[in-house]
Amino acid sequence: MSTYGSKRTVVGAHYGLRDWLGQRVTAVLMALFTVVVLVQFLLPGPLGYDHWAGIFAQQWMKFLTFVVILSLAYHAWVGVRDIWMDYVKPVGVRLALQVFSLVWLLGCAGWAVQVLWRM
Repeated sequence: MSTYGSKRTVVGAHYGLRDWLGQRVTAVLMALFTVVVLVQFLLPGPLGYDHWAGIFAQQWMKFLTFVVILSLAYHAWVGVRDIWMDYVKPVGVRLALQVFSLVWLLGCAGWAVQVLWRM
């Protein structure tokens, strides 16, 4: 038997660094997207639906928006999952909340992609 090292029991999901980094990367992507949209929106021209639809008609903007939709869904999932894991102790309730949250986020992302493809 060893007399050195920790005797603590390590538990938990061990998402730590990966999720921390994922949230930072997705936050930067969403911030950059916001700047790109603001720059596009503030370009000269009449403000209205045609201008707004014109911004998202370009293929590169559709791709960027799609990436941001996925980033937002992942960012929200990590945050909400961590809240449920930290503050909801009954396992059944926590699982139900996580499943509901995941289904809701996937539905919102799917709806956003449908809106994007219609433009």
